[in-house]
Amino acid sequence: MITLHPGSSPLTVLVLGAHPDDIEIGCGGTLLALNERAGTAVHGLVLTGTPARRAEAGAALPAFFPGASLDVLDLPDGHLPSHWGAVKEALEDLAGRVRPDVVLAPRADDAHQDHRLVGRLVQTVWRDALVLHYEIPKWDGDLLPPSHYVPLTPEQARRKVELLHAAYPSQHARDWWDEELFLGLMRLRGVECRARYAEAFHVGKVVLDWSSEAT
Repeated sequence: MITLHPGSSPLTVLVLGAHPDDIEIGCGGTLLALNERAGTAVHGLVLTGTPARRAEAGAALPAFFPGASLDVLDLPDGHLPSHWGAVKEALEDLAGRVRPDVVLAPRADDAHQDHRLVGRLVQTVWRDALVLHYEIPKWDGDLLPPSHYVPLTPEQARRKVELLHAAYPSQHARDWWDEELFLGLMRLRGVECRARYAEAFHVGKVVLDWSSEAT
């Protein structure tokens, strides 16, 4: 196992979700860890949601990363593939405004069609950024062995769960929405990278530049 430590230069992070709560479930702990890194800016985009759900998303991301900016659209939940053009246009518009170093997005092979579309389009819109595809547990059982990990402290892991519950009361009645699921997955990923807790990601392409000119 090789551990890579990002440098101290400014870092722009873009987080994308098909639905409200995707970002916080998939990489909320990573956002909390990034709070401790000076010079980091976070921008987000959520593509779907009812007015109430969009309001939840609008408050959630700044809770995980104070100062984060977020755009929330009202495309129809569950039908993003039939609105391919609108999704592509939204991503391209964002790419014209934000030049990220790192993009956090759903997996390109996620079982949910909305997640899958966003994950695939990200790779064509941001070709020069490191794209980390986060995982979202669901009844489909589509979790796969990840390639990259972000270790989390117990405090960060538990804070993620606290913020999820506080930010998304509309989801509390769902049978899968509970502390055991969120902490359990982070604990499992922690075991896999020799940490107490972790979030995991899938990466399709990484460029390693070891030249003396690299920054």
